[in-house]
Amino acid sequence: MEIRAARTSDHEAITRIIVPTIRAGETYALDPGLSEAEAVAYWTGADRETFVADQDGVVLGTYYLRANQAGGGAHVANCGFMTGPEAAGRGIGRAMGVHALDRARERGFTAMQFNFVVSTNFRAVKLWQSLGFDLVGRLPGAFRHPRLGDVDALVMFRTL
Repeated sequence: MEIRAARTSDHEAITRIIVPTIRAGETYALDPGLSEAEAVAYWTGADRETFVADQDGVVLGTYYLRANQAGGGAHVANCGFMTGPEAAGRGIGRAMGVHALDRARERGFTAMQFNFVVSTNFRAVKLWQSLGFDLVGRLPGAFRHPRLGDVDALVMFRTL
């Protein structure tokens, strides 16, 4: 598997991964009604680097890396990650997470923060903790889950 910078030619594959996740509304605080074009524009915006996990020409996952804040917070990285259903349990998320940590260091970031990890996204929470992220905050009832109602959102952080 290769993790590489996303190209315009990857937009269809990125759409195939991110749109169902956004529509489900269970793990990202994004409008489930975003059009495909709006979703891809968000994921590949000018303020971020976007990557794909490519195995034999098939994109199995994608992530973006950006500064968490501007100005005095610009030394802390932030990312978003999504994998397709066929990637579940294959280590794609972990590989992208490790890649993101390395790329963030290369870019001179000194820490990484996830601002809003939905607490019921157990696989993500477990993955980030296994990669050295600490749970530094809990936002009670901050995410309106479509099936479970209001659930907590977590703030996770690690130094690089």
